[in-house]
Amino acid sequence: MKILAVTAILGTAFIVSCTPKTPAVSGPKTITAEYLAQGKVIFDNSCKKCHDLPNPKDHSAQDWVGIMNSMAPKAKLNDTQHQMVYDYIVSVK
Repeated sequence: MKILAVTAILGTAFIVSCTPKTPAVSGPKTITAEYLAQGKVIFDNSCKKCHDLPNPKDHSAQDWVGIMNSMAPKAKLNDTQHQMVYDYIVSVK
């Protein structure tokens, strides 16, 4: 009986482990109006504490990468906030 039970368990484990996994969906992320609005609020509240707000259209998306990498730590933005502000800024164009 014990051998039969062990065989059944091992057989089930083998079947489960060999079952193909559903691949993670990859592709462009969905950016909603609400998400962009949150990015704008963070931009408005965090950035203007120290200086006038720059016009998002004054720089290219590539320029904003460097600007954001420089300024986000000064504004004490976490990674999510950093990304939200960047996504908002480049969406303005």
